[in-house]
Amino acid sequence: MAERKAAVKAAAEPDFLQFNDLACEGVGGKVIFATDEWFAPASNLLKKEQPQFIASAFTDFGKWMDGWETRRKRIPGHDWCIIELGVPGLIYGFDVDTSFFTGNHSPHVSIQAGCLDHPPRFTLEGDRIGMAASDTQLAAVARLGSEAWPELVSVSELKPGYSDCCHNYFKVNFNHRVTHVRLNMYPDGGIARLRVYGIGQRDWSSVSNQDVDLVALTNGGVCLGYSDAHFGHPRNMIGLGRADNMADGWETARRLDRPKKLKVDQQGILQVPGWEWAVFRLSRPGVIIRIEVDTNHFKGNFPDSCRIEACTLTPDEEAQCIRTKWSSGKWQVLLPPQKLRPHHRHHYSEADLTLSCPVTHVRLIIAPDGGVSRLRLWGRPTKTMAAQTGQHMPASRL
Repeated sequence: MAERKAAVKAAAEPDFLQFNDLACEGVGGKVIFATDEWFAPASNLLKKEQPQFIASAFTDFGKWMDGWETRRKRIPGHDWCIIELGVPGLIYGFDVDTSFFTGNHSPHVSIQAGCLDHPPRFTLEGDRIGMAASDTQLAAVARLGSEAWPELVSVSELKPGYSDCCHNYFKVNFNHRVTHVRLNMYPDGGIARLRVYGIGQRDWSSVSNQDVDLVALTNGGVCLGYSDAHFGHPRNMIGLGRADNMADGWETARRLDRPKKLKVDQQGILQVPGWEWAVFRLSRPGVIIRIEVDTNHFKGNFPDSCRIEACTLTPDEEAQCIRTKWSSGKWQVLLPPQKLRPHHRHHYSEADLTLSCPVTHVRLIIAPDGGVSRLRLWGRPTKTMAAQTGQHMPASRL
């Protein structure tokens, strides 16, 4: 029988986990340097999937591990790697996950960050197991001066990879754009995953009179709240491309207040008392002119219908909405209720929308429950008072 510990777990999790993983391989993150990758390559740190353990799996170099694991160091120094973020932006926290590294995890860690105008041309490719950095690689990475980058996480102890303590969370207060991070392990050992939670920051100077996806994580969209995420977090909906599978979307539990016998209205939409919702802050205020709601992979568990609401909020108003768990607000209908189909891309044009003014936040509402893989909100960014004065919307305290 499954144990229901989700509520207790969620209460102990830090606020920043709501944000996007800017380093994940799924958004283009990559390891460009590592001192040593004897047992397991550093590229594993950025996998989308949760770590796994296979007791019988071994390589020619030792036990196979789903993470980054270096050899037991017998020379001066410590091991470290450099990660190029897939989405440059502001970082608000890290999860250094040591899952399954129980007698071989790295005892301590620190994390530094840099913002490089021109990304390095070197990278790591191929099978890296059993390898260490060459003299040529060491010379190339030395030119970055990464040892002097600002420290976002000072030297901190890591807990071993047992299920009740494997997530080592570090909150960050660093108000500068980051393109690369340096992960230092002291002195050696293993780490399963590194999650870099933050909000993307796009260079908008080159965007002129063109439609952009205002909610995409690559442009700076971010989820700020939701009603339920039992099977998948709503931030997945603003990821790159189409979803790989159902796990790469937002999926809720089945609502327990569903009527015993279902009925529909004249449009064929189910008449149910409840719904689920997710709120997003747009990357920039803008006028939305096209919408895509994709139920890809959701064939027997898609929502019956959806609608989208929008509003314009100042930072103070946003903070108030978050404090009230989005029970307050000044929502207006952007897309009226629409019947949805399974495993299908639903496109809505400007003629389907009921708002033509700039907005800053949207709320996707699905009824009664189910899964959506992607949400796209195409529109034109508009200048606001914040943009004109060079101010940035602060990260929300969730």
